[in-house]
Amino acid sequence: MFSIILVLLTGFLTPAIAKLHVHDSTFVPDKILRITAENITHGCLSRYSVLVNGTAPGPELRFEEGQTRWIRVYNDMEDMNLTMHWHGLSIAGYPFSDGTPQASQWPIPPKYYFDYELHFQPGQAGTYFYHSHINFQAVSCSGPLIIEERTKPPYDYDEERMVYLSDVFNLTDGQIFDGLTANPFVWSGETNGVLINGKGVANTVLNGSCDLAAIAVQPGKTYRFRFIGATALSLVSLAFEGHNLSIIEADGGYTKPLHTSFMQIGPGQRFSALLTTKTCEELQDKLRYWIQLETRERPALYRGYGVLAYSDECGIQAPSTQAPSTPPLTLPNTSLGWLDYELQPLSPNLFPTLKEVTRRVTITVQQIVNGSITWTENGLSWTEAFPRMPYLVAMYEHDKNALPNYADAVANGGMDNRTRAFPAKLGEVLEIVIQNSGATNGGLDVHPFHAHGAHIWDIGSGNGSYDVQANEERLKSTNPVRRDTTMLYRYETTTTPGKDSGWRAWRLRVTEAGVWMIHCHTLQHMIMGMQTVWVFGDPSDILKLPRPRVEGYLTYGGGERPFPCAYGNATYDPKMIHWDEEL
Repeated sequence: MFSIILVLLTGFLTPAIAKLHVHDSTFVPDKILRITAENITHGCLSRYSVLVNGTAPGPELRFEEGQTRWIRVYNDMEDMNLTMHWHGLSIAGYPFSDGTPQASQWPIPPKYYFDYELHFQPGQAGTYFYHSHINFQAVSCSGPLIIEERTKPPYDYDEERMVYLSDVFNLTDGQIFDGLTANPFVWSGETNGVLINGKGVANTVLNGSCDLAAIAVQPGKTYRFRFIGATALSLVSLAFEGHNLSIIEADGGYTKPLHTSFMQIGPGQRFSALLTTKTCEELQDKLRYWIQLETRERPALYRGYGVLAYSDECGIQAPSTQAPSTPPLTLPNTSLGWLDYELQPLSPNLFPTLKEVTRRVTITVQQIVNGSITWTENGLSWTEAFPRMPYLVAMYEHDKNALPNYADAVANGGMDNRTRAFPAKLGEVLEIVIQNSGATNGGLDVHPFHAHGAHIWDIGSGNGSYDVQANEERLKSTNPVRRDTTMLYRYETTTTPGKDSGWRAWRLRVTEAGVWMIHCHTLQHMIMGMQTVWVFGDPSDILKLPRPRVEGYLTYGGGERPFPCAYGNATYDPKMIHWDEEL
């Protein structure tokens, strides 16, 4: 676990610090999230969990494009650090707001709070979520985040509904973390249940004694269903009994409609799909339809349910709701390459061509089994415990060792081994290939890869090794969509150690300076080292304000009082930069 830092780093402070705003009692944040750790019962299990405003999932946050808003995050826990990440949102221009510990900011200490400034850019309307970025906390410490258009959305629908998917585990976060980092290695165990909107039945209870999620609808309407994959581990296949869907959004970007009978949702992924309900005549005396979900690519299958519950305005009596004894639906096995080369953007999106690519970076992921088990990228792993201070902070501290050497990285295939970071210059067009390979014991796994910062263009996936020319042929008939989380599949369960066994490829225009991350979004794999840090731009691009003004962001807890500090507590009002004024 990222340990509580007991020694605060201090630096030289210039007395005259201008344009700092005191967030005292006169400052009213737009939203407040209070994070606690306490026992909660969900999915039939009682578990010590990290909660948002006392619940899991946390409250829905809803904003509009073009707004700049402040969200205050209190760490009310006694002994754990915290950050909050705004998954899928580009936080360019707000360097300390991405919520990545030891990359872009110090974590929030126990009994402190931090005010995150977020700007929702035009064109960002879509489905997102927020979650802690510390250890295993995001299994329960998360919630929906919706950005609305200021004008009419491009698709017509009557109302919205949420399908928020999350895992529940019997072991606590601390037990899971300790096991994953131990030698000998101890696995977390498989999910005890996949919940819909915080409700469901754990796999140890099959008699319907726990509440199932019931999603209320009315006959003859069109609903926009927002699907959020907030699971820690589970790749989920999901379908609605007697109803089909039309996908219209992926990871915050509108798409052309794509009709489907099921959804396949990995950790970190989001979709919107339109569902048209039946008329009273079509219902034929049936008001309850099952929502069936199943896990994929795990040793044991978990099957769970929710209910699409029609109102009784048709004069039909609704039956009682219990988990069915036999599955009403037959869901497909893992759809390898689901939506690849099929999903199209609703509007042209300046997809970078192969001729524009300035550099290809291949990230080979491999599991190393040697008593302990770690995940490596190009031979090295990265966790929150690696850097002694966040990269962005170290750059402001003029630590030359924090800045990756661009020439060394290019010569080494993309990564600077000294800093374990991938640098790129503004204006570059990168092709990033994530290559699956056999573990040292021959095993393989699936990985939902997530990119912070600007969205990437997803250019597909396949078996074996990446073949650029073969993939170009497939791209001729499509226009890739911009995403932030896509799946790296496996095409067999075991192979030769080190053998290339599946790939995922992206393209990225490097336009947003800062410190960003690309990582597997399986929480267990993140703890085991499957994370990478990317530094976009030179120091002059990244360090947007001079040193004295950012001083309060540069030490854990904000620094020693009475100097200006960006982290507040019960006795101190933080002094913050309003980055929106500086842009």
